[in-house]
Amino acid sequence: MSPIIEAIREAVIQGQAAVVVEKVQQALDAGESAEIILHQGLISAMQRVGELFEEGIAFVPEMLIAARAMDKALNVLKPHLVEQGVKPVAKVAIGTVKGDLHDIGKKLVAMMLEGSGFEIMDLGIDVPPDRFVDAVREGAQVVALSALLTTTMPNMKNVVEAIQQAGLRESTRIIIGGAPVNQAYADHIGADGYAPDASSAVRKVRELVGAQ
Repeated sequence: MSPIIEAIREAVIQGQAAVVVEKVQQALDAGESAEIILHQGLISAMQRVGELFEEGIAFVPEMLIAARAMDKALNVLKPHLVEQGVKPVAKVAIGTVKGDLHDIGKKLVAMMLEGSGFEIMDLGIDVPPDRFVDAVREGAQVVALSALLTTTMPNMKNVVEAIQQAGLRESTRIIIGGAPVNQAYADHIGADGYAPDASSAVRKVRELVGAQ
């Protein structure tokens, strides 16, 4: 790994957004490939942040700061990735289900996934089932559902059923997350997976699309 890529990686881990943007631009100006910057700099950094979280060394605020730094870097990098024909791992539609207005956890998962090479369709909060169905029709291969209230958990089941009724279930992977849900509930509603946090969500989505 070149010194400039290592500097990008460390700046993301430390959540130094201004430094990350500066270093990414320096790397591009020096002729580094956008794909190498993405994989060795940003994705590698977010994988490390996830490991630190799982080891109990980093916590949600640190993950958010790192993800925001990575997000700023992606804004600089995206045009170059498109120009170089770098394809996303898969397209993920993510949203907080109808009736639920909680956003922070969903946003963190979305940023972590984007930093790991996925194309993200962030549908926002209070999302009705038919909007998730539309997202699948628009090319989403994975649907990620978030809920923070026990009262809105049933709407996750409604989304799974809506995708099923639209005849799109076999081609769609569905993952759920949020404080009140667990693997048993994922199994109960027919989802493909459950993740308790943003780090494991990235790993689970990669597993679901065969990108291990």
